[in-house]
Amino acid sequence: MNLLEVQGIRRRYGNVTALDGVDLTVRAGSRTAVVGPSGSGKTTLLRIIAGFDAADAGKIILAGHVLTNGPQAVPAHRRGIGYVAQDGALFPHLSIADNIGFAIPRRDPARDARIAELMSLVELDPEMLRRRPDELSGGQQQRVALARALARQPQLMLLDEPFSALDTSLRASTRKAVARVLDAARMTTILVTHDQIEALSFADQVAVLREGRLLQVGPPSELYLRPSDPVIAEFMGHAIVLPAHLGDGVADCALGRIPIENCDRRGAAQIMLRPEQVKFVVSERGSQTIGESWGCLGKVVEIEFGGSICTVAVRLLAAAGKIGATREPLLLLASPIATPRPGAIVRITVIGEAHVFPKQDDWSIK
Repeated sequence: MNLLEVQGIRRRYGNVTALDGVDLTVRAGSRTAVVGPSGSGKTTLLRIIAGFDAADAGKIILAGHVLTNGPQAVPAHRRGIGYVAQDGALFPHLSIADNIGFAIPRRDPARDARIAELMSLVELDPEMLRRRPDELSGGQQQRVALARALARQPQLMLLDEPFSALDTSLRASTRKAVARVLDAARMTTILVTHDQIEALSFADQVAVLREGRLLQVGPPSELYLRPSDPVIAEFMGHAIVLPAHLGDGVADCALGRIPIENCDRRGAAQIMLRPEQVKFVVSERGSQTIGESWGCLGKVVEIEFGGSICTVAVRLLAAAGKIGATREPLLLLASPIATPRPGAIVRITVIGEAHVFPKQDDWSIK
């Protein structure tokens, strides 16, 4: 069952089109992540759903009720939607208890019990209720902001890049904690983020926006493994995109003959591999002839140390005229323990199937 329906939403600011006919459905109890580069329209879409901004055209329907119909809109405070901003937006002069209970009437006899319940739900120590926001860490403040939003008992929760101001380790732990809270509350959620890893790990459904248009919507694994075009592929993570010739269930390319996913196409195409599919070892066969069944050869030209994962630039030693021969190095991933030295000749093999992009004429907005 769909809780939220976004139908043909358009928004312009002068000569700039922020949203250009966006359609999106969100199932009840699910988590959706809206991703895209800066200026793609992510926050504008979230603000229109929340009621903080008006649309020029289109509809927003929540649980069967029309909230937005073109410029006509139900006010934000009457929508039953929770909102957590990037910085939490807590009231600095109020205690944590009063922040969480801001939307609960003071005369409500169950107010204190509800605040304590929400504090427990977001996994914070009740002793913190007497503190002020500046006495909490960034991750703790975000959990308090979530508790305050949940106090209104909304039907839908909107998260506007709530983890972006946190450091890497705190960001991951806070994201997991928030996901647990939302699951416990059975809360339908939309997260706006520019972080691909965050979107893939947090959401059941990922929607990619670019220049105000929705390009692809689907499960995280679908967008990562089967993106609809090379731009989405590279936005969702490191991607190796190669020209190839298709036939008989394989793709002939600079890396040799690679099995392809279920596809009966033939002829020229573009294929994609994720770096984790491409393995390499230092070759004991030196510069022997390339193109044999045991793989192809490459030369390590640069290594970028990244802690647990290093990026290794490998230039293929492809024969002249080979399909996809290029002087641009491939960017592969390796453990720092098994990283070869620059100048080493490596043997390259591919695990699994390559993804074949649709024909360019099919790269339409979905």
